[in-house]
Amino acid sequence: MKIATFNINGIKARAEALPRWLDDAQPDVVLLQEIKSVDENFPRELFEERGYNVETHGQKSFNGVAILSKFPLEDVSRGLPGDDEDEQTRWIEATVVGKKALRICGLYLPNGNPAPGPKYDYKLAWMERLYQRARDLMASEEVALMAGDYNIIPQAEDAARPDAWREDALFRPESRAAFRKVLNLGFTEAFRTRTQGPGHYSFWDYQAGAWDKNDGIRIDHFLLTPQAADLMRDCQIDSAVRGHEKPSDHVPVWIDLDL
Repeated sequence: MKIATFNINGIKARAEALPRWLDDAQPDVVLLQEIKSVDENFPRELFEERGYNVETHGQKSFNGVAILSKFPLEDVSRGLPGDDEDEQTRWIEATVVGKKALRICGLYLPNGNPAPGPKYDYKLAWMERLYQRARDLMASEEVALMAGDYNIIPQAEDAARPDAWREDALFRPESRAAFRKVLNLGFTEAFRTRTQGPGHYSFWDYQAGAWDKNDGIRIDHFLLTPQAADLMRDCQIDSAVRGHEKPSDHVPVWIDLDL
């Protein structure tokens, strides 16, 4: 089962590029972030005609997450538990049944800038809620994963110019510590089990020729429970997508599970 995560930076802007990538890459399941659309305006037919079941959790102009799946989606839930007053649409989860059942959680973690400040406080509070959900997933001993745009640069090698990010919310020590706290529950960060070293990125800013200079960062991640990690066959970043026509500033990251 090929599962991808892709921050598309607006479904309207990516109405041609996203279907083209789906046709080329043929993923079984896709977790989308930043759809920037209310549920009723999401162009479901683009994906349903390609054999995908579609579940969304959107809001007008900002945020928004979705799941596309060639397998049936069961027990769908929306919103990260822990704060009933949080109206930002950043979390969706469902069960996909292949050879085994897989619980998939799609997330769009807050950016947090400027830091320090209220937006950074929200980011860290959201990450504490993420930790609590991750702990519950681990305790369930399910085949499960949490994937999406984490807005976290885990290590210096995950940025072309780490010194430029030292005070940014994506790389501040508190952010990386909160990310490690989740990992230390026993999750596997999929990409780094397959590929080591610098030079591997999933985001390049639209400004200052970042793509041409390969001035990127790696902030889109798959975290796998041990039961899911045992089934992983591969994990790759489709970096070439960034050079296509009308690209997102992110590119797809995907894993292959024996499911």
